Amino acid sequence: VDAPTAYYMAMNEASNGKDTMTGHWEMMGLRTDKPFITFTEHGFPKELIDELQKRCGREIIGNKAASGTVILDELGEQEINEGKLIVYTSADSIFQIAAHENVVPLEELYEDCRKARKILQGEHGVGRVIARPFVGEYPDYVRTVNRHDFSLEPPKDTILDALKKQGYATIGVGKINDIFAGKGITDIYLNKGNTKNMEQTFQLLEKDFEGLCFVNLVDFDMLYGHRNDIEGYVNALNEVDVQIGQMMKMMQPEDLLIITADHGCDPGFKGTDHSREYAPCLCYGDSIKRGVNLGIRGSFADIAQTIADYFEVDYEGDGKSFWKEIER
Repeated sequence: VDAPTAYYMAMNEASNGKDTMTGHWEMMGLRTDKPFITFTEHGFPKELIDELQKRCGREIIGNKAASGTVILDELGEQEINEGKLIVYTSADSIFQIAAHENVVPLEELYEDCRKARKILQGEHGVGRVIARPFVGEYPDYVRTVNRHDFSLEPPKDTILDALKKQGYATIGVGKINDIFAGKGITDIYLNKGNTKNMEQTFQLLEKDFEGLCFVNLVDFDMLYGHRNDIEGYVNALNEVDVQIGQMMKMMQPEDLLIITADHGCDPGFKGTDHSREYAPCLCYGDSIKRGVNLGIRGSFADIAQTIADYFEVDYEGDGKSFWKEIER
């Protein structure tokens, strides 16, 4: 457009990886140089699966790299009929356990994931263990918003920790608390999908707090990007676009809005895994300039350093602040 209202740029991911944890951690100031281990070729070691079966009391099927929807088409009926757990991975460093909510109660599935998290350490230390509950009947299985991530804890402090130590609120909406294993988070609002997460954000905007509200909108990735659903992705973008318009009207003069992404998940790209590309970044608020283009930034971590400058908090992460370039 001729006169954009947002400050805008492209963000280059400096870390070695393109998964959720790597992207979010870098956004909050922590670059990951050594990528998390993956098990795409042969699945997870037999001794690890055997130990988890013993601890969970259920047989495990699958144990391979697969799309989340494809694995349900293949093994969903067996899981339902025989009460087993489906384990699978992807190109990312994840250990996923899928089960039908009517067969394995949610709390049992979460506890099974906690047991897996305890096992998956050291040389088997995947970035995340993910509970993947689903409902429905073959072939119309639907993965639910009751998904839950059990992550490794960030090895160093992020801007979240720095803000928390200075007495600021650090509010996580959606998967945020899971991604940081609770580290640096003061208030938690669990994932309920794009629409409800945005509605929760509206409610928080009406409250009087000083700090950072960090919101993850997982539907773009989980429901549309990984499923190559271009139409669904477009509709979700349009819905959130309307909600962002509402949000802009609710913002106070001192509020700063940053919109970005932790990785690509292009629904039109070949394959169903995350795609590694520049992430867009938009910054909006009365306290910054309008329509300024800063080009390509060297790291997602520039966001964390900018937040540090905005709050005047002492923090030295792996990025470079652009606050001086955008403040009025």
